[in-house]
Amino acid sequence: MHRRLDPVFRSIRKMASSGAEPQVLVQYLVLRKDLSQAPLSWPAGALVAQACHAATAALHVHREHPHTAAYLRDLGRMRKVVLEASDEPTLQELAETLRQRDIDHVLWLEQPENTATCLALRPYPKEEVSQVLKKFRLFR
Repeated sequence: MHRRLDPVFRSIRKMASSGAEPQVLVQYLVLRKDLSQAPLSWPAGALVAQACHAATAALHVHREHPHTAAYLRDLGRMRKVVLEASDEPTLQELAETLRQRDIDHVLWLEQPENTATCLALRPYPKEEVSQVLKKFRLFR
């Protein structure tokens, strides 16, 4: 049986075989850790859904940006890093810092509660945003 290779993956294979190393783009997400702990105790699936909503929204809102377009063209090399914020005020503070520094992002608000649950940046080269995110550790 012959499987047809999607054009996106053909271009990935072609880039890999040519030795050309594309710029590494990373989409960072910052998810509230307190949502997984008592008294809130959200199930893992609900937390994953919040991160998925935020990531998808950021990609959609910033789809015209060249970094986002490049990230979506190279599906086999997508990189995401999920960091944790201790609580909602910490997440809101990060959103404000990103706004002040003109760093593109989406703050996901769970409805109907209008509660900030996750923040997602559009894809960026790691070195462009690492300073502002350095105080956040990997989500566990």
